[in-house]
Amino acid sequence: MPVLEVRQLSEDVVALDLAQAQAAGAALHDRYIAAEPFPSIVLDDFFAPEVLRPLLAEWPTAGAGKAYDRAQERLKFEWQPKDIHTPRLRAFLAELNGEPMLRFLEALTGIPKLIADPYYVGGGLHETKAGGHLSVHADFNVHKGMNVIRRLNLLIYLNEDWDEAWGGHLELWTRDMTRCCHRIAPVLGRAVIFNTDLDSFHGVPDPLACPPDRSRKSLALYYYTAPEEGIRHVPVRTTVFKPRPGTADQPDREVARRHLIHDWVPPAILRMLARH
Repeated sequence: MPVLEVRQLSEDVVALDLAQAQAAGAALHDRYIAAEPFPSIVLDDFFAPEVLRPLLAEWPTAGAGKAYDRAQERLKFEWQPKDIHTPRLRAFLAELNGEPMLRFLEALTGIPKLIADPYYVGGGLHETKAGGHLSVHADFNVHKGMNVIRRLNLLIYLNEDWDEAWGGHLELWTRDMTRCCHRIAPVLGRAVIFNTDLDSFHGVPDPLACPPDRSRKSLALYYYTAPEEGIRHVPVRTTVFKPRPGTADQPDREVARRHLIHDWVPPAILRMLARH
């Protein structure tokens, strides 16, 4: 049985069941909280394969979207719903931002009052081509458009018949970057959910070794909460890349510099500098 069950409302639209989703999250809560190196979980059969396979038929092959090609991330592509013009993908992404998914995640993680991102900043559809990678990093912490704090990542993989030798494993590292705790293959139906703290280091750092006609595909959703004390008291930082011990990985030095400034300069001074 899949972790989350759906009802088929039409040929293109499925719906999660609120009560089933909330109960499924509660049943997995203890496992999530106890995980290392930070609260997280890997769930096979998150959705049934017959729910996910039709999404691949609509996967974009060209057109609008974002492309990343720098030292820290190569041959990575990203589409938000505004870039997608097919019904199944758009409807499915919308359902992942709906109340049943929020209730599942709240019960799973113990984080109340989660907020979905209607803008899908940094999320949506992700694809990495052969030779591409994403260095180990901790994510940006504030959604500037909504003034909310990033709390959770949900990744759902869409790669059928994935060969282990092709790589593409998601790595979860300890908070001090001394040890990789998990290497997770991106197989069809597998989901990874984890807290996005300032030191929740993760990535897909080794170049993808799949054939040129294959790629690593996933859905990426991020969830937030509104700080009770207001966003003015939260140091804002962008994505921070970290080198793995004993490798030639290079951190993003400009991002690291900004991270250091935001960590040590009081928010009032940062706002004054920004105005000038």
